[in-house]
Amino acid sequence: MNCAVISDVHGNEEALRAVLQDIKLRKIKDILFLGDAVGYGANPNECVKLLKNNCEEIIAGNHDYAILGLTDVSNFNDYARAAVEWTSSVMGKTSLSFLKSLPLVKILEKEDILLVHSTPKEPGNWNYILSRWDAEVNFHHFEQKICLIGHSHQSSIIEYSIHGEMITRRHTARIEETKRYIINAGSVGQSRDGDPRACYAIIKDEKVELIRVKYDISTTQKKMLDAGLPLPLIERLERGA
Repeated sequence: MNCAVISDVHGNEEALRAVLQDIKLRKIKDILFLGDAVGYGANPNECVKLLKNNCEEIIAGNHDYAILGLTDVSNFNDYARAAVEWTSSVMGKTSLSFLKSLPLVKILEKEDILLVHSTPKEPGNWNYILSRWDAEVNFHHFEQKICLIGHSHQSSIIEYSIHGEMITRRHTARIEETKRYIINAGSVGQSRDGDPRACYAIIKDEKVELIRVKYDISTTQKKMLDAGLPLPLIERLERGA
């Protein structure tokens, strides 16, 4: 197994290009995308095109569904709803058609991996895995060795042994025969863990590693400001909040 796992680009072209370049430098060919190509950022069409041209597997996230009118945005905060409205107004037909074609979940049989944006339990309800209890519940809702997720914008590697022991790792882990894993790849376009750099995961040689990549945040912020997107969404990028 040798692949990169990316998620939650949210229309941030600069972050996505930086991550794709980092992946290329590491000579990794297969890229798995876990949803939320759009929302928040100023380049949704460009990001959809880049993902379509570079990713081996792509699934949908809640912001992708929101743009399509396929999920309720009443529980989105005011800034997120404003970003959805703006994004909907600039999306091209080709981008919309592509997003509409994406599944919510994908099973990679050969690799024994489940791809889902939010949770394996009720993936269309857009819940989060934020606690030990959340993780334990969700381990009982997939059979594969590895479940890859995004959605929370907070990266982690959760190991679950056959004896019921659970360990959360923040940077790297070995893929062991007697364990199963929930791996959150973090966010390419809008980190929320205090580190403003883009985040993604690499699975290679029976090892998982979470990678951070610097990108041109100021250019992303200027584009968002010029587009009239909410100021709190712009300011939070430099804080990773």
